[in-house]
Amino acid sequence: MLDAAREALTFLDGRTLDDLKTDRMLVLALVKELEIIGEAASKVSDEVRVLATDIPWPIIVGMRNRLIHAYFDVSIEIVWTTATSKLPELVERLENLLRRGDGGVKN
Repeated sequence: MLDAAREALTFLDGRTLDDLKTDRMLVLALVKELEIIGEAASKVSDEVRVLATDIPWPIIVGMRNRLIHAYFDVSIEIVWTTATSKLPELVERLENLLRRGDGGVKN
């Protein structure tokens, strides 16, 4: 999750919402990273989820499911907002979880 979130943020470095709206390759790359984050989140054990209640596990998995199953109806604005406002926070929370060493979580 952490690797995919960091990579998604590098894709957005210096980019704008207009870039996302006009660059299909950027959209596909960013959506793929969000899918990977959600897939990885779905594999996190209940024990670790309890230790990291500050991470919105069901929302992350739900977004993955939406991206996978409704890809033809994905809102670029929601993808942008998620990536620019939620991923930095997720990265910080995952780094904190890994620093604590809870549950043997690996990035």
